[in-house]
Amino acid sequence: MELAFIPSPSSGVLYLGPVPLRGYAFCIIIGVFVAVWLGNKRWIARGGRAGTVADIAVWAVPFGLIGGRLYHVITDYQLYFSEGRDWVDAFKIWEGGLGIWGAIAFGAVGAWIGARRRGVPMPAYADAVAPGIALAQAIGRWGNWFNQELYGKATDLPWAVEITSSADGRVPGTYHPTFLYESLWCIGVALLVIWADRRFELGHGRAFALYVASYCAGRFWIEYMRVDDAHHILGLRLNNWTALLVFLLAVVYIVLSARKRPGREAVVEPGAERADGDAAADDATVDAGAADAEDSRKVQDSAKDSDAPAGAGERAAAAGADGEGTERDAKKDVRDVKDGADSAKKA
Repeated sequence: MELAFIPSPSSGVLYLGPVPLRGYAFCIIIGVFVAVWLGNKRWIARGGRAGTVADIAVWAVPFGLIGGRLYHVITDYQLYFSEGRDWVDAFKIWEGGLGIWGAIAFGAVGAWIGARRRGVPMPAYADAVAPGIALAQAIGRWGNWFNQELYGKATDLPWAVEITSSADGRVPGTYHPTFLYESLWCIGVALLVIWADRRFELGHGRAFALYVASYCAGRFWIEYMRVDDAHHILGLRLNNWTALLVFLLAVVYIVLSARKRPGREAVVEPGAERADGDAAADDATVDAGAADAEDSRKVQDSAKDSDAPAGAGERAAAAGADGEGTERDAKKDVRDVKDGADSAKKA
């Protein structure tokens, strides 16, 4: 008899008054918000504008949902198109079933479209949002807990998840919570990418590639533990082969990219750079005007001691006191005062 386990919710639907909110959809929504929030902070730190990540996410998220659903339906077509099944269920995304491989692939297409519209380099954007995507996956995996799906082999460990549903061939009992394992792994992936990005200043898509490679490494062993129906090739589940292939591609990209384009992009959003440059120029102009005004006050004091013409000194004093004279006027007043001082000395 099990002394401890993770209980499954009695229902996968939460009710906000009369409004039903499915736990699976809720986890995905929260994950998207976390990904955009963290991506925005990282993008601004890289020199981009606030709001750019969200604008591009408007394209990436719908594409990602469509791609994730397509991958799931295609690789598990028997759940929707075999005898006794209703093909309409293929559109019921809220009941679960998103393939991360299709979500990332199609989401990248959407992000590419959004990035081109904003004039943003896609690799830099991918680097900024990579840890956020990992955290979104960590949160989204809890949607499988609400649906009592994607668990591993039977176990009596204290952290086993209790399955109470007998729908779709489930057998009630306690099993390895592979959803929890993957959630914790994704949190570790996010922390790894953040650390490596700060330590090595990853750029040109290498932070995103590190996220892909590290996620695939964990997904391989977690996928091996699952007991849900899946297609097998040479004794391995299809997703194991996919994880292995994508892992190798990500590692190759990191190596080649580091050789061809070392370092990090100097500019990630040209518009933001111009805005910062204009602001810096304005600050420099103000500082120069203040410095000239200070000079004008010093020269005025000198002119008073030398009986310089009062008019120029008063103009310089006014410019310095008000701080409203332009740089050109301040310099002109300084020259007038100096000329007056020279004339006074000669006299």
